[in-house]
Amino acid sequence: MQNGSHASLDAETSNSNCAFCQRSNFATNMLKETNAFFIVADHAPLVEGHILIIPKHHYTCYGAAPAELDDELLALKREVQDFFERYYAPAIFWEHGVFRQTVYHAHLHCFPFGTTGYDRTKALHALTVQSQEDVREWYATYGHYFYMEEAMNAFLFAPEMDRYMQVIKDVLWHGVSLRSNDVQWHSQQQRYKEGAPIIAATKEKWHQYHDQGAVHADETSPR
Repeated sequence: MQNGSHASLDAETSNSNCAFCQRSNFATNMLKETNAFFIVADHAPLVEGHILIIPKHHYTCYGAAPAELDDELLALKREVQDFFERYYAPAIFWEHGVFRQTVYHAHLHCFPFGTTGYDRTKALHALTVQSQEDVREWYATYGHYFYMEEAMNAFLFAPEMDRYMQVIKDVLWHGVSLRSNDVQWHSQQQRYKEGAPIIAATKEKWHQYHDQGAVHADETSPR
């Protein structure tokens, strides 16, 4: 783990080497743009409906994102939850807080998994999260983490590989196996190659959702 404040390293308007700072990298998969965020269909989806919430400014993770973004982020999460409940299943949110991250720009994975296989009594998590401030405080004090939010609870995990692999099995693989016919985990490269029809279906449902007069919080209103 890393200790101390990361603010000076993690907050930039943009980074020319960052895939998520270059709008052209995901423009074809964009579902929505707000004052401070993009909602984007993931380019290598685990399942249909797999989308990302990405801040426009470059923050290494959501633990480094400022409090003034919290209300808008919360409103967008509510919108995604409503979309998933209409077309798929209840939302699961997931973040690599730098730990095991592949693009070092904050992004929240949104999966329509409905339920997880995570057993909170195993106490694999380091913290039950009540607000984004809890995530910021952890990151400022301890550094890297990973995060999972289900219908009633949100958990932050210390960056330990054994715990990570157990949660991956209980949450991500559990969700993929419930939502698809896959019997084995596909690599990111394979998901990218096979993702076009899944992305197209996600985009079509998102547009239907809005064309039918989706009711959601204003992008700048609190949850």
